Amino acid sequence: MKLATLRTDGTTKAVRLDGDVLVDLGFPDVGTLLAQDDWAALAAAPAGDATTYPAEGADLAPVVPQPSKVVCVGLNYRNHIQEMGRDLPEHPTLFAKFADSLIGATDDIVRPEETEQFDWEVELAVVVGKQVRRAKGEQAEQAIAGFTVLNDITTRDWQFRTREWLQGKTWDSTTPVGPYLVTPDELPGGVRPALDVTLTVDDEVMQSDNTGDLLFDPVALVEYVSTVIRLNPGDIIATGTPGGVGHARKPGRYLLGGEKVVTEIQGIGRLENKVVEEKQAR
Repeated sequence: MKLATLRTDGTTKAVRLDGDVLVDLGFPDVGTLLAQDDWAALAAAPAGDATTYPAEGADLAPVVPQPSKVVCVGLNYRNHIQEMGRDLPEHPTLFAKFADSLIGATDDIVRPEETEQFDWEVELAVVVGKQVRRAKGEQAEQAIAGFTVLNDITTRDWQFRTREWLQGKTWDSTTPVGPYLVTPDELPGGVRPALDVTLTVDDEVMQSDNTGDLLFDPVALVEYVSTVIRLNPGDIIATGTPGGVGHARKPGRYLLGGEKVVTEIQGIGRLENKVVEEKQAR
């Protein structure tokens, strides 16, 4: 299944993609749907006389608009670790984002006035489907509702002010996530998918890799993160980015405003966002 959160008539609705239409599932967003114990059965129910909307041109919100947490993983692709001049880690490198940083699949990315090093990062993101703590093996696998696309836009000059990365990673209205949550049964590799990931800036390919290159796969990340803190339905784990970020280029390349950034993952979908300066977004 492919699930999304649709904006319509001043509100939002959880919807399922059926062909070229979006079927209203009767919940205000995907996060609320995932909080139901039988969410998968509810999401798969026949459309019947449910309201439908055209999929083409749909205004999609972040697939989970208000997750209780967004946990991100740094340095999880071998080639990105190497381009950043670091050793392969023994454990996942974790940082967090806040829900206020999330935007929809075609929303504008707001470039803060305070940065001169605004960078891109295509990422496969795990969406959690049930509450777990210290999950292991099959329990961790079953906690994965599906996957979505995330662009971990980063202010590098703020990220590297200190050894902690949070201040570079969670600026307001900078992180596109969506367009759909795709359940593991639709993806090659299931809960450990092997998918091509790409990111382009004004149609120039900047990143291209496959999630099979992840050091810590989605199941391992659910196990690790849930050891530290309870994972709730709708929580998001961003699994890291491959090589090709602007900061690692010589000279560095950054988003200045006006660019079209397309973030795409095989079998899941694409985010297409314009970078706008903050003063233009007000």
